[in-house]
Amino acid sequence: MAHLILRRLLLAIPLLFIVSVLTFVLTNIGPGDPAATILGSSATPESVAALNHQLGLDQSIPTQYWNWLHAALSGDLGTSVVTSQSVGQAISQRLGATLSLVMLSTLVAVVIGVGLGLVSALRGGILGRVTDILSIGGYVIPNFWLGLLLVYFFSVRLGWLPATGYVGPADSLGEWIRSMVLPVLALSVMGITGVAKQTRDALREVMSREFITALRADGFPEWQIILRHGLRNAAIPIVTVTGVLFIGMFGGTVLIESVFVVPGIGGLAVTSAQTGDFQSLQGVAVVFGLVVVGANLAVDLLYGWFNPKVRVQ
Repeated sequence: MAHLILRRLLLAIPLLFIVSVLTFVLTNIGPGDPAATILGSSATPESVAALNHQLGLDQSIPTQYWNWLHAALSGDLGTSVVTSQSVGQAISQRLGATLSLVMLSTLVAVVIGVGLGLVSALRGGILGRVTDILSIGGYVIPNFWLGLLLVYFFSVRLGWLPATGYVGPADSLGEWIRSMVLPVLALSVMGITGVAKQTRDALREVMSREFITALRADGFPEWQIILRHGLRNAAIPIVTVTGVLFIGMFGGTVLIESVFVVPGIGGLAVTSAQTGDFQSLQGVAVVFGLVVVGANLAVDLLYGWFNPKVRVQ
């Protein structure tokens, strides 16, 4: 297992490097001038050029990237040219809200999805067809549109839950839960249907194998066969879809955080793109890259736990 972790970490280094290079190049060649944004529409070309020189934005892109990379390796992601705030500090202030949203949404999607898939695989019939319909619906319904519907019904019409805003768990656990209910529902619907369909298909295939028939012939209880042997052997495709789901939800937070006014790094990415804050956008991209690497490593570790053959590959 240690060799597996080492191999994955070594592969992560070039991945993060490529992500940082592409993000840096694309943000720098895109439209917009941070100096002009800071100084406003009344700024003269001379003052814009002077500020670009002061910020080092008049240097070549390779030189700018090397300066950024040298600082990033020491833990300094730079300073926003728009807000003059440390990029690392801005991300750390918002990361908790995004992680709360993504981790809760993934948990809800896995628990409900596995439960629905388990019942659908064992009962079949109309429940299986309903799962297929919900799976299609979950993929085609935009999460931001669903979020607006949830706000309309549960906040505007019923007044049960807050429409927008975020309260940290350290401030009030109850209010934190209330502020997370609607965003989590909007973000997890697609995941629930995807996990349910994957669980149903994988479990059906496992339950049709000969060793399941042999276990039944030996008199093992049905619940033990399903939970200990069926789900364990069907776990790898479920873990795969969960890893993809977790990574995809970070992209989904960009819209969900905007709809529910959650101060997360998805909203920071949108604001940075609108204002030409390339330093903050670069920092967010690096954090997203780290999340992808971490999620893939977690999936690989779970592979090794469920299937020991993976450890020696």
